Amino acid sequence: MYDLDPVVQQHLQLEVFEGKFDVKDFVGDVSEKLIAESKATPGPFDPKPFIRTLEAAVDRLIAVRKDVQARTEQMEKSVKVTEREYSKKMADLNKGFEAVGQSFSGMETKMNEVGRTAIRIGEELESVHQQRQRAQAAYDLIDFYNQFSRDDTSRLDALKKEGKEGRRQTAVLLRRLSTVAKEVDLPNADKTRDNIDRYCEKFEKDMLHLFDRAYRRGDPKMMHHCAQTLLDFNGGASCVQVYVNQHDFFINRVRESSNSGNDIIWDNLPDPDSSVPTDEAGLSDLFLEIRTTVGQEVQIVQAVFPNPPYVMQVFLQRVFAQSIQQQLELLVNRGAALSDLAFLRMLQMVHHQTAALVEDLKGYELPSIIPRSPVDSIDFGRTLSNATASAAAAATAATVSTMLEMAMEELFVPYTEGQRYLERESKSLGELYAIFLTNFTRYHERTHKGGKSSLFDRMVNQLNAAATTTTPSGSSSTSAQAAAAILKYGGLGGTVDKTKEEEPISEEDGQLHIAIAETMLKWHAESVGRCVELSSPNDVPKHIFALLRVLAAAIGSAYIETAVETVMTRVEAADLKVEPDLKPLIVLRSVDLICHLWQQYVNMALLPLASASVTVRREMVVYNNQTVSRIEGAVNHVMQKMTDAILVYLGVQLTKQKRNDFKPRNDDLSFARVNTEPCVACCEVLERVRDAAKENLSGKNLEIFLTEVGVGFHGLLLEHLKKFPVSATGGLMLAKDLKSYQDSIATFSIPSLHERFEFLRQLGNVFLVRPDILKSYITEGYLGRIDSSLLKPYLAQRSDWGQAEKGFNDSVGMEDGAADGKGMRDRFGMGRLSMIMKDLEPLKEHMPTMPTIPAGMSMPSLNMGRFAGHP
Repeated sequence: MYDLDPVVQQHLQLEVFEGKFDVKDFVGDVSEKLIAESKATPGPFDPKPFIRTLEAAVDRLIAVRKDVQARTEQMEKSVKVTEREYSKKMADLNKGFEAVGQSFSGMETKMNEVGRTAIRIGEELESVHQQRQRAQAAYDLIDFYNQFSRDDTSRLDALKKEGKEGRRQTAVLLRRLSTVAKEVDLPNADKTRDNIDRYCEKFEKDMLHLFDRAYRRGDPKMMHHCAQTLLDFNGGASCVQVYVNQHDFFINRVRESSNSGNDIIWDNLPDPDSSVPTDEAGLSDLFLEIRTTVGQEVQIVQAVFPNPPYVMQVFLQRVFAQSIQQQLELLVNRGAALSDLAFLRMLQMVHHQTAALVEDLKGYELPSIIPRSPVDSIDFGRTLSNATASAAAAATAATVSTMLEMAMEELFVPYTEGQRYLERESKSLGELYAIFLTNFTRYHERTHKGGKSSLFDRMVNQLNAAATTTTPSGSSSTSAQAAAAILKYGGLGGTVDKTKEEEPISEEDGQLHIAIAETMLKWHAESVGRCVELSSPNDVPKHIFALLRVLAAAIGSAYIETAVETVMTRVEAADLKVEPDLKPLIVLRSVDLICHLWQQYVNMALLPLASASVTVRREMVVYNNQTVSRIEGAVNHVMQKMTDAILVYLGVQLTKQKRNDFKPRNDDLSFARVNTEPCVACCEVLERVRDAAKENLSGKNLEIFLTEVGVGFHGLLLEHLKKFPVSATGGLMLAKDLKSYQDSIATFSIPSLHERFEFLRQLGNVFLVRPDILKSYITEGYLGRIDSSLLKPYLAQRSDWGQAEKGFNDSVGMEDGAADGKGMRDRFGMGRLSMIMKDLEPLKEHMPTMPTIPAGMSMPSLNMGRFAGHP
């Protein structure tokens, strides 16, 4: 056997293969010495040393592998034996644990059975103990009752003298004796009942006297004992009354009305333009003292009384019923002596301040638990009879917060119950509006004095009818009160103050002003704010509707409609031969702006407040629509009359046209004139109408008004051209006039009028074209749409028509034959001059009529009567 080198043998040890093993490194390590020797030996390479070494290494490795396998097998056998032993031990342990668990379960079951048995025994013992206590209490009660029947109270007197515990036991016994005495029906029961009642009364007086002495000494522990004892005796209400009645807040504080520092408030209070007061010195001082006193009182009450919530409720009820109510009556009565507005403002201010006080006092909410005395743990009285709960327990069922809300509601009920508040608010608002519009109303009354019955008279009649309207209950409605105020202060009633009639009234007093409307809306907004605050949530929608009617009667009937009727009277009375006065457009502009402002206010401020009632909101919208529609109808009537007056005056100017203006004899003199005098006058009138309309009207109102004037003037010119003969030179004069008319109308910026007057200009050109091309001219352009028979009245005014007519008729006849006998009327399909502009028909059809006011109203349109269906 080949002996391996010791170095190689080291690489064949078992430890070499236990770690990280690499075949290449192993072969290199084993062959390293042989390679070195091979390189050192000269001659060819000899592989035999390598072969012998590797064979010997392989043999050695085989032996190592066998040794490792043998050791592995031995270790596997040992592991299997150990695993069997481990499994056996674990099984034995599991059996032991199961046995222990079963033992514990059995013990737990036995313990539960013992516990249940103990509980049943405890319950039975407690029941026996309670029965024993009841029996003992019944025995003592019967014994004390018998003693009272014999007028013997020595035992009870002795018990009462045993100190605090004795007094508490005495209180409980007396309460029970009173209950028993009411139920017992035995001989001498009345005498016994009287003895018990007298003793109870004496006991209560003694305890109250003891409480009063402790209160004066400032001994909270004795006060608490007395309060607890009286609570066990009869609920403790008498003790609470003694405490509240003797409180310094109600005894020592003498409240007097002080005017120092408040003169400015009371001077400005009746002024509707002054700001609403937010506080009053006397009220602020009172509320500050109430907050301070209640903050201190809560701590004292919690330390002294066993039922603090009940005591705080009694104390706060006394504060509201005495102190706050007294101050409220003082303030509102002083305000009522000034005016209704002062009364309402003061009422709102007190309500706002009181609401803030109530919210602050709600922070002193106390738990409503009433601790009982230990001696009263067994309610024997309830065992004997189904007695009701004590007064204190019933009182504390309601929280302090609920009591405060009820106290505040009761405080203001005399002023807000039923319709009292709303009637006063409506009356105040109506009087303010009436006084504010006195000069305005008197101005327009004088304007209409002696005239015929008009819208003004109807408005006065409506106000008179509204003023006499009564509700089913017999009282006046809010609208009636507002209407009566407007009639009274506006001088529209049966009698008028002579001194007012003698006061001078200027023209300015009768004009509409945006500032006046804004002031009226501002006053109304203040009333609405008061209404929301002082009315119950359920009544807010109908109250807002009532205030809307007051506003409509003032700003709609008494203000806007009165001014519109005056304008209507003046327009109707104007001389048609004199140029119409365009100042009414200024009034209509003011009406437009005021209506827009008014409706924006209604939509943004009033209608949302009525959202809680769909029915009331719908009625408000309908009523508002009817009011505005009535105003729009009056405005439309005025616009129609103005339009008619303008057209009549334009017609008067056209009648001043001379017979030979378009057939001049002196051509040089004719050409020296740019336009005829009627043309100049009409253009000037049109320019003034345009300027006034654009200055005072806007939108559709402007468009409709100018369209009506333009269409009417177009018709006047069509009739005007039939009346005057026109020569060749006069045709140039006529063309210049028509061009001036067209230029003036073009400044109206109305597309439909452009086409009408373009047709008119082309019609004027028939006096300029030569006779031989006249036929072709009238069959083209705008004139081609017209039946030739309708143009003959204009063609007949040509000075050469006698010569041109024969050739014109012949050519027309030839064309008729070429068209199979159809006349020019059938050829062009037109029968009337009014159909020359078919594009104008949609304008008539879509002309706006009286709009109703939807939930969100846009600016009212001043629709003109001719397009709105008026005759």
